[in-house]
Amino acid sequence: MVDETVLYEAQRLITNDRNKAYDHPLDNFARIAKGWSVIFNSEVTEEQVALAMTWVKICREVHQHSRDNIVDGAGYLGTLQMVIDERELRANETH
Repeated sequence: MVDETVLYEAQRLITNDRNKAYDHPLDNFARIAKGWSVIFNSEVTEEQVALAMTWVKICREVHQHSRDNIVDGAGYLGTLQMVIDERELRANETH
């Protein structure tokens, strides 16, 4: 029996420990996007990083169920929204 739902667990993880450990998703995914852009020789956005990481978790879940895949997949979709919100907030701060 799990005490916490998948969505609550994902929310807790992306807004607390992981957010503190890895920086805001917009900044963390910007660093990842720079590297992937070099590797793929094509511009990669922060939003695409979140979507690609979600896809990794979906593919793992298709192969074999793991609660971690579902929690992390939900978390990556949550970080996608955080990226969108933070980008808008920063754009409004500069105006």
